[in-house]
This record gives sequence, C-alpha cells and structure tokens, in this order.
Amino acid sequence: MASKPLVSVYDPSTPLYDPANPVVTGTVPLPAVFTAPIRSDVVHYVHTLMAKNARQAYAVAENAGHQTPAISWGTGRAVARIPRVPGGGTSRSGQGAFGNMCRGGRMFGPTKIWRRWHKKISVNQRRYAVSSALAATAIPALVMARGHKIDEVPEFPLVVSDSLNKLKKTKEALTVMKKIGAMSDIDKVTDSKKVRKGVGKSRNRRYTQRKGPLIIYDVSEGLDKAFRNLPGVELSLVDNLSLLDLAPGGHLGRFCIWTKGAFEKLDSLFGTYEEASTKKSGFALPRSMMSNADLARIINSDEIQSVIKPAQSSCTTVIPKKRNPLKVAAVKIALNPYQAVVKKREEDKKAQPKAAKDKAAADKRKALKDRSKKFSKRRKAFHANMNKEGEIAF
Repeated sequence: MASKPLVSVYDPSTPLYDPANPVVTGTVPLPAVFTAPIRSDVVHYVHTLMAKNARQAYAVAENAGHQTPAISWGTGRAVARIPRVPGGGTSRSGQGAFGNMCRGGRMFGPTKIWRRWHKKISVNQRRYAVSSALAATAIPALVMARGHKIDEVPEFPLVVSDSLNKLKKTKEALTVMKKIGAMSDIDKVTDSKKVRKGVGKSRNRRYTQRKGPLIIYDVSEGLDKAFRNLPGVELSLVDNLSLLDLAPGGHLGRFCIWTKGAFEKLDSLFGTYEEASTKKSGFALPRSMMSNADLARIINSDEIQSVIKPAQSSCTTVIPKKRNPLKVAAVKIALNPYQAVVKKREEDKKAQPKAAKDKAAADKRKALKDRSKKFSKRRKAFHANMNKEGEIAF
C-alpha cells in the first residue's frame, strides 16, 4: 500500500504557544476520504433536496374567502354573474364575493397542507456528497473562495490534539481559536451580523450572519458548551456529519477544525480504497475517473510519445473541391458508369443527318399508328363477341 501524506497535529493548550511557531505534537496519516473526487454538481443537488426536509407545511384557511352567504343575481340585471353579498344598508352588500378577482374573495388554487414537502434522497448519493464536501475542506483555495479568513491558519486540514475535548469555558475556547489562527474568521462573522430585510425580522429570524469554523470532534468532555457561544462557530460529531454543515448553501469549502480522534476515525467511517467502511454498509469510497488530471503531462510523457506517430510538419492531404454531378459530366459518370453509355447514345442521335432524323420520326409515328389500329380492331372484335352472347340476365 502506498504511503499516505502526513498531517500535523497541533496542541494549542501549551501555555507558551506561539501562533508564528505552532507546537506540533505529532502527525496522522491523511484519511482516504480527502482524496475523493470533488463533485460540486452532486453536492448542490443533494443539498437542495436535504434543505427541503426541514420545511413546515403551510396553507391558507380552508374557508377563507367563503365566509358569506353570497349568491349570484343571475341574468337580466346588467351586472356580472359573480356571487354577490346579500343584505342592504352597507357598502358590503352587493359586492362580488368568492372569486379570486373579488376583494375579500378566496385565492386562485388555495394552497393545501398535503403538498409533497419532503424529498427522498439515495443513501449512497448522500454519502457521495458528504465525501466530496469533506475533500473540499482540505483545499485552502476552495475554503478561501467560500469567504473564510484563513491567512493565519498553519495547515490544511487543521488537526488539533484531543486536549480540545476537555475545554469547558468560552474564555478558554476563545484563547484556543486565537492560537490556531481562526480568530479572523470569527471576527468576520461578528462584523457580518445584520438585521434581516423583509418581514422575517418579526418571525424569530431577525438577524443574519455568515458561517464560521466547524469544529468536528469524536468525544465531548465539555467541548460543545465551550464553543457554542462563539459567533458563527458550529460543532458536529464526526459520526453525524451532515452535508448541510459541511457545505452550507450547497457551496463547497467549509473551514473545518478537527480533533485528532475525529480525524483518525474517518477511515473507519468512510473506508479506504483498500478496505470497505465498517460503519456504512454497501458504500464504496468514490474514485476519480483519472488518477492524474494533468492531461498535458500524460500526453507529453515518454511512454505515450514513444508509441504514437510523429508529428507531421506539413499537411499532404488535399481536400477535393466539391463539384455538382448535375452539371459536370465526369462526376456524374463517376457516380453512375452507365451514364457514359447513355451520353454516347444521345450524342450519336444528335449527330445524325436531318434526313435520318426525319425518317426515324416518320417510322415512330407509323409504329404508333399501327399500334392504335391494332388495339382498335381488338376492341371492336371483343364488343362484337359480347353482343353474340346476348343480354345478361341476373
């Protein structure tokens, strides 16, 4: 088995920790899931369906717009036949009702609560999307493109020692985030908090803000309570990784902070290219169609260049000019060789003297005339023979 790249493990709990020279306490091999193909189309599709599974049913009231005993006045009163509110003495009487074009009427096609709100998603497709989203978190360019501030982060993926699990105070968590260079991203989240536009500000979602780091752990000894009050910081158990957390909005490249135990557990959760997953039955880690995506390097390699034809310095192929066979006799004969016989016969016919042509025309007229007389004689004989047999009785 080929050796895997090693990822450094940082220990920010050291009292004399210097962000410029971080303390590395060890290394862990890179899990195979980080080499999975990054498929933004799969991630976006699965995220769209998963986001629909948190919707709540809504509909207008069943009797909305029908809360009046309106009936139509019928024809003959020079008004439309829409149902009208009964009674008198008020501006409401005589007004149109029920119709969607009427004030106070029901809407067209009232919404119903039995709409299909939730969407089914293939389990393996969901796992494929999570694998792609995890692979994208290890690429700094994608993380930066998503908007995270990671200029001071020492390495990607960022793995922290298991001492992070024992933090219990927000003050301690804040110190750790400063030491590992993640504070810039938290400050970005703090600065982004704004009042929501629209009516949502009065519906328990008054503020909007960006996403911050995602801390992934395997065992919590107070970790979840230490980080939960930092703006934008979210936590997830490595066994319960969700695409909604790894790729918020369907966009790849979430800034993830791993504990050592959670990072080492990924191979058993998602499997490798040699061993299947022990937790997800029937799941094989997705594999890239090309192990080396540098196509130019493959084509120019000695192995490929040694078996292909040498490059041609000049083009010797002559593309013939297209000619119309209806106008060019040579092309017509090439398509139909018998055309040469037909052409010669026509040319010989044209080359005959005038006397020969007249004689041929006279012979043709005589032949046609003789044929007509022959057919006429046969018709008369047939008619005479039929008359001899007498009338036909039914």
